Amino acid sequence: MTSPAQAQPDLPVTTPVAVALDELAVEGLGLGRGVPRLEPQGGVTVGYLGKATRSATKTPTPLLDTPQSVSIVTREQILDQGFQSIGEATRYVPGVIQAQGEGNRDELIIRGQRSNADFFVNGVRDDVQYYRDLYNTQRIEVLKGPNAMIFGRGGGGGVINRVLKEADGVPVREIVAQGGQFANKRVALDVGDRVSDSVFFRMNGVFEDTATYRDFVDIRRYGVNPTMTFLLGPQTTLRLSYEYFHDDRTTDRGLPSQFGRPYRYRENTSTYFGNPFLSPTYVNAHIAMAQLDHVFENGVVMRSQSRIADYEKFYQNVFPGGAVNAAGTAVNISAYNSQTDRTNYFNQTDFTYQFLTGPLKHTLLGGFELGYQEGLSLRQDGFFATTGTQTLVVNPLAPLTRVGVNFRNIASGANSTYDLGLAAAYVQDQIELNEYVQFIGGLRYDHFDFAATDRRTNITNARVDDLISPRAGVVVKPLPNLAFYTSYSVSYLPSSGDQFSALTPGLVIAQPEKFENTEVGVKYDVSPVLQVTGALFNLDRTNQRIADPNRPGFFLTSGQTNTQGAEIGANGYVTDWWSIAGGYAFTDARITNRLSDTIVAGNFVGLVPLNSFTLWNKFDIDPSFSVGVGFINQSHSFATSDNTVRLPSYSRFDLGLFYRISENARAQVNIENLFDRSYIVSAHNNNNILPGAPRTVRAQIIVRW
Repeated sequence: MTSPAQAQPDLPVTTPVAVALDELAVEGLGLGRGVPRLEPQGGVTVGYLGKATRSATKTPTPLLDTPQSVSIVTREQILDQGFQSIGEATRYVPGVIQAQGEGNRDELIIRGQRSNADFFVNGVRDDVQYYRDLYNTQRIEVLKGPNAMIFGRGGGGGVINRVLKEADGVPVREIVAQGGQFANKRVALDVGDRVSDSVFFRMNGVFEDTATYRDFVDIRRYGVNPTMTFLLGPQTTLRLSYEYFHDDRTTDRGLPSQFGRPYRYRENTSTYFGNPFLSPTYVNAHIAMAQLDHVFENGVVMRSQSRIADYEKFYQNVFPGGAVNAAGTAVNISAYNSQTDRTNYFNQTDFTYQFLTGPLKHTLLGGFELGYQEGLSLRQDGFFATTGTQTLVVNPLAPLTRVGVNFRNIASGANSTYDLGLAAAYVQDQIELNEYVQFIGGLRYDHFDFAATDRRTNITNARVDDLISPRAGVVVKPLPNLAFYTSYSVSYLPSSGDQFSALTPGLVIAQPEKFENTEVGVKYDVSPVLQVTGALFNLDRTNQRIADPNRPGFFLTSGQTNTQGAEIGANGYVTDWWSIAGGYAFTDARITNRLSDTIVAGNFVGLVPLNSFTLWNKFDIDPSFSVGVGFINQSHSFATSDNTVRLPSYSRFDLGLFYRISENARAQVNIENLFDRSYIVSAHNNNNILPGAPRTVRAQIIVRW
């Protein structure tokens, strides 16, 4: 047997300088013929193609060798499509559906599972519910299927990981200015350089002030994110980052339904139901991060990330609380507000070591995660001044109301302080048997210690969970550019849920929900800059809570859902003048054991269309001019899993026009919904249904110097 010390020189070892630069992407202004070159050890993205990721395995691994479905939205794609939010930027990712998020947060549906807290930044949890901006984002990684071995609790359908821009020592000076319909105004700045040979800096900032296609709905947000990188020696790199982000907007819950369909959505694309003047939502986020990389003399690579984040989140909404009556003369309006104050402390420390045992090449990962979260959750229900009740009746033909609302905490509303302690340890081995076969296996142990105190009674309830989450996968490569894989993974969601709003006696004894995924797939590098992927999967969700009819306030954990599906994706350069991003997803998500009297076995899971197809194309006509054409199609779905309100299918075309003004400047025009189709883009429940935007034109100028 060859000893690790003997084997180490034969394997690629990441030095701190390489670590500092391993996130570099091949970027330009994206015009003109000629595919950018990738160096053998070069960047992880080129054009619309992501070549590698650290997030799926916690080690730098080519996507071809990753036994999991992973979609990457690159910085170039984000700029070309002109989108600024996670929901918009993932519209062209196969199998990802946008949910409404009650008009106050990012919320996506991945493989039939809602993901409103499964957001990560550089692999570390970012779980408060708010709208994130992409001004400081290098790329978005969508990792599909549960993978608690890497990410811990939740993530039943998958997770969204933002990889942020870093101070990498490469000079960058960029300004992106955008304006357009609905008084859209936005400017983003990205400046970075070397202070010295061992100190790098980068500063990102954004300011946006815009109205929207929805009446009285405005958005104002701004953020700043300075970062520094210090090369402390030939083996050690330290990165520091701080972000302040503020988002202030009008909460918009959309339209009610009537007769099992969205109410007059073609006529009410812009109509606000409720009181927009009493529906603010805002978040203030202060986030500090530190990452230390070190290579020990024996070849062990350490990466330790710490993240401290303080969030102040508030939203209030006066919104449609029921369906329009059969006569079309009345609809109920409801109101409530919610306050979430939370501070997160997380540390992840990983150790990676590459060695040989006979013919086997190992990449061994071991590490731990420590976390502490504390905060306040408060909900107050609204009582209308004219009725003294929680319901106001308005005419759906004139649904705007200015009636005053008094808010107070009632017995069923959250009013608690909480704290969660987390300790986790994990181990993983990536084994290369030969050039044709690779294995991956891992195990994670999580210890959750959650306590919540009801501020009205001063009673504290607590629960402890100890969870074991495995993963396993096999990759078979008959050709260097062709890989077949199969994988198995598990994740859990503790009974406290993902937002810790309360811990009642019934929740104290409820078992965690379990997500179990099996998957087979294929990945084919048609060329070094074009990858086609396919996957078949089966995802079971068990232990879902249903109300115990014999014990009010307690639950039975017999609810179950199953999602089976297929996904096909394609990203990269088809030719040196034609690049694509998109794919097709067939997703059959069903209730397999009843969740309530109306959500019964056989029902479709809400907001999950059976078929969805997306394709974005960019054609470089000549060195100065390019055209982008996008197409999105979704079959019908249901607003909720009771299947009583049907959302219609839709198709939408998008257009982009790009003109290179000079070597350092590009102008572009993006037209969303080119043919001005009326459609429903998302929903939260049967009577909070959001129409899609009409034809919307925005212009953007990118200047680099």
